[in-house]
Amino acid sequence: MKDPKTFLRGLFDAAVAAADPRLSLSPHLPAPPAGRTIVVGAGKASAAMAKALESVWPGEIGGLVVTRYGHSVPCQRIEIVEAAHPVPDAAGENAARRMFELVSGLREDDLVIALISGGGSALLTLPPPGLTLADKQALSRALLSCGAPISEMNCVRKHLSAIKGGRLAAAAFPARTVTLAISDVPGDDPAEIASGPTVGDTTSAAEALQILKRYQIDIPDAAHGWLASAEAETPKPGDRRLARAEFRLIATPARALAAAAATARMEGVFPIILGDALQGEARELARSHAGLVLHKLRGHTLQTPFVLLSGGETTVTMSGDGKGRGGRNTEYLLALVLALRGEKNVYAIACDTDGIDGSQDNAGALAGPDTLSRAAALGLNAQAALAGNDSYSFFAALDDLVVTGPTLTNVNDFRAILAL
Repeated sequence: MKDPKTFLRGLFDAAVAAADPRLSLSPHLPAPPAGRTIVVGAGKASAAMAKALESVWPGEIGGLVVTRYGHSVPCQRIEIVEAAHPVPDAAGENAARRMFELVSGLREDDLVIALISGGGSALLTLPPPGLTLADKQALSRALLSCGAPISEMNCVRKHLSAIKGGRLAAAAFPARTVTLAISDVPGDDPAEIASGPTVGDTTSAAEALQILKRYQIDIPDAAHGWLASAEAETPKPGDRRLARAEFRLIATPARALAAAAATARMEGVFPIILGDALQGEARELARSHAGLVLHKLRGHTLQTPFVLLSGGETTVTMSGDGKGRGGRNTEYLLALVLALRGEKNVYAIACDTDGIDGSQDNAGALAGPDTLSRAAALGLNAQAALAGNDSYSFFAALDDLVVTGPTLTNVNDFRAILAL
């Protein structure tokens, strides 16, 4: 077998490759329409998806997609705009406004192809009447730090938006809308990917208000007024304006984990997929996974080597002084290392498949049985780093960060624990 860390990195690379738009998009294309074809989109993979679409589309095509800074791919006919993520900026707001205008006023024989992937919620920002970009930015920061699961965050986002929650497809009616999506959400719910701009929404404005209250998030009076109005309600499933909207998943976390499992088998390692939709606090999930691997090792319920694979999206509730650096994957890995306490022959990787863990420059990190001893030799306090949400600095000092740059796809988090 390869070096354990090289093996784990190979599993991550296989998972990312399985979600490459160049391979996954073309089998899902609709037939060209009698009228115009307009392309819109948002997400970390949207530029790569636009490039893949341009390379195979047989007729005239044009449009606009917005992606995260650093994730652009040159296209000839589809305009690519870069904007901020996870906190929106003016570039994203302007792109969303232009996109809304592009699909408005289309005819029945026109086609809208929506290229949607993770990160689209922040990138596709269009405040409703009475709200400003600054209001949306403050809301985004509060949602990101409160520990709410993605479904609750998106409920709020949809109802404080003029484009999410099915509103983009409603604006395109009576044109046909075909969404090609890469899922980064637990359960692959179309309404959750990028807050479902082309999909009917089953949540309500009242629920959004309850979520804001539960997490004690203050919003401006104008936002309260909007949420109390009938206009705040998103188009629901069955809305006539969504009758010609179709949704097609082209890549999912489950397929990415399956690709990693196949790679493990080829190396003679038995894979166990724990699930592709795991949620909860990153550190709590790590402790649970540590307990599971130790149980299997000490109870001899599995022969080694085996690897536990999982995906999904955890959360991190900020604590300490707020100065720590790190995303949910390095936080998970640091908590796992502490829970394993140097267990011999156990290695792990945790990375975001988009190549960016949180707001840092790494995808995640690697760890092994010597991680704590190496850290101690450098004077690093693992417990203090976890308490201060400073997992990035911890793994950076050990030179164990995984740095890929933007992968131009996004099927959420990838975690693997290898026992030899």
